[in-house]
Amino acid sequence: MQNAIRLGIIGLGTVGTGVARILQHGADQVAARAGGPLEIARVVVNDPTKKREVDIDPAVLGTDALEVIRDPDIPIIVELVGCPGGSVEPARTWLLEALRSGKHVVTANKDVVAKHGTELLRTAGEHGGSLYFEAAVAGGIPIIKAISEALVGNRIDMLMGIINGTTNYMLTKMTQEGAAFGDVLREAQARGYAEADPSSDVEGHDAAYKIAILASLAFETEIAVDAVYREGITRITPEDIRNAAELGYVVKLLAIAKRNGEHVEVRVHPTFIPQSHPLAAVNDAFNAVFVHGDAVGELMFYGRGAGMMPTASAVVADIVDAAHNLRRGVRGRHRINGRRTPILPISQSISRYYINTKVVDRPGVLAAITTAFGDNGVSLESVIQKGRGQDPVSLVFVTHEVQEANLTRALARIAQLAEVREVSNVVRVEGETHGRDY
Repeated sequence: MQNAIRLGIIGLGTVGTGVARILQHGADQVAARAGGPLEIARVVVNDPTKKREVDIDPAVLGTDALEVIRDPDIPIIVELVGCPGGSVEPARTWLLEALRSGKHVVTANKDVVAKHGTELLRTAGEHGGSLYFEAAVAGGIPIIKAISEALVGNRIDMLMGIINGTTNYMLTKMTQEGAAFGDVLREAQARGYAEADPSSDVEGHDAAYKIAILASLAFETEIAVDAVYREGITRITPEDIRNAAELGYVVKLLAIAKRNGEHVEVRVHPTFIPQSHPLAAVNDAFNAVFVHGDAVGELMFYGRGAGMMPTASAVVADIVDAAHNLRRGVRGRHRINGRRTPILPISQSISRYYINTKVVDRPGVLAAITTAFGDNGVSLESVIQKGRGQDPVSLVFVTHEVQEANLTRALARIAQLAEVREVSNVVRVEGETHGRDY
């Protein structure tokens, strides 16, 4: 029997507890898959006296992360603290310290990987260590491994995914029950899906971190989180949901990454997608990532994107990979490629659009609006008027593909028309580009 590989786990919260359960209850199975036994040697917690949901020997508990990281007898460090309060510290410092020691490091920390992934991978390369981060995106869905390993024979040209469970749960409730945004947000908070401060989810920050990581891997380039275009779901109304259904669409918060000539597009925003698209059927708190590669064609990865055991499953998979690599004396697959492909400004992106306007119901209004569209190169696919004799009534438009800068100019002119009360919402339409179903 080979000697056990000793693990240092930093954090024993929800995910850390799940990891400990898998390693304990499935010890024999994990050992067989890792090429030998694994041992939880040290666990860093805030309060060693706190009652736990998992049976951990009190002798392995401690409060000093750096002491564990610097222990020469612990070759694998598992960081599961996250970024409380939104700060990447002290997690970034801990990860860098472990990598400088040449250790294999496993993390579920999307914030640190998205913001400092290049720095971490460069440090790993310089000191002989490895970084593993499957659990940083989409919980139990093995999308990182799929992109980095299973799809290396492909040139991936598009990723499009639902990678925030909170907003997907909320949009599902709005769609199925006709409820308003504020009502479903309160319900999501009551059920534990949304935080007291829900801005990371509903404003699209969480999804932006995740698509930055996926795009960096898929396109082999560095993607800065701040360069990801982002809109949240706070402006989506029951009326928009109903209009989408009437037009044959479903509203989802999508994270999208595409190659576009010498540029890449990376964006997060509410999206109308056809009811026939595979992503349209992804409901509640589930996640899914739709991928197109030149050799494999279309793939979709679906499952639970958060929660104790799905995320712990991804962490343990990385631990097993790290143990295998350690025993064989090799490093992980993630590397720095050094390229920085420019990101296409959102003003130059091309899409179809849903536009909901509120106007005075009188002759000539539609003609004035369509003239403004036409003068700015915006071609209309469909027009629907909602209501008669009211003030205002809704005029709903769906455009053909158009550059966003053209649409912005048209909408600025339309907003100045005396008969237009407001342009109440503009939502991109995806899923049917160039005749392909993605």
